[in-house]
Amino acid sequence: MAEPLLVVSGVSRAFGGLKAVQDVSLSVPQGSLTALIGPNGAGKTTLFALMSGFLRPDSGQVRFDGRDITGLAPHRAARLGMTRTFQIVQPFAAQTVRENIAVGAHLHEARRSAALAAADAVAARVGLSAQLDKPAADLTVAGRKRLELARALATRPRLLLLDEVLAGLNPQEIAEMIPVVRGIADGGVTVLMIEHVMQAVMNLAEQVWVLAQGRLIAQGTPSQVTADAAVVEAYLGHGTAARLKAAAAKAAGTAEPSSGGRA
Repeated sequence: MAEPLLVVSGVSRAFGGLKAVQDVSLSVPQGSLTALIGPNGAGKTTLFALMSGFLRPDSGQVRFDGRDITGLAPHRAARLGMTRTFQIVQPFAAQTVRENIAVGAHLHEARRSAALAAADAVAARVGLSAQLDKPAADLTVAGRKRLELARALATRPRLLLLDEVLAGLNPQEIAEMIPVVRGIADGGVTVLMIEHVMQAVMNLAEQVWVLAQGRLIAQGTPSQVTADAAVVEAYLGHGTAARLKAAAAKAAGTAEPSSGGRA
């Protein structure tokens, strides 16, 4: 197992009486592609904000590449190599796709010409080369998702936190985006993704963390967590796992006589 690039230890955050994240600990190995899943309102995006410095935890610690970055400002975390995308995509609408991507490149490129050149290279990685001169306002939802990904990639991240990069896409667009995310990971960027599209989680993630009501309730491979009774309960409601198990047992019992005949 590779050394962890990100280690979150006992992190908690409350908003008034709401405990959004409760004593969460996890680690993300360098070079991995992992996923954080859970029902709506589980605290996933809040956890991302705590990792990346947009929020400071009430307790706990966040370490990146061995360094304590708890509460470190997002732009400083980005300079160290941790960048996140946002679920609600908000490009600079009046600027071109190339100019939007160059904004991310300026984190390391002071010269405008160098940032624009870097934008061209990043656009090729996410399938936006043909739309570099188009105003961002004219992009489709799928195009805006790719642009959000490109702006983050332009910062040269070591760890990329993807917040529902597939949300709002149709099945064909999802199928086209999965290889893009895989290509980023294969290119050496460690990826941790929040995702509701289980097709993508099953295809991409090596390890999955499951969050419900602010607490981690399961971890493992995609097949392990989707078979976990606690995960089924979190997504489908109390008693669902028992009902599914009973239904499966009943179906197996019903099918048995037809195949075996009388004893």
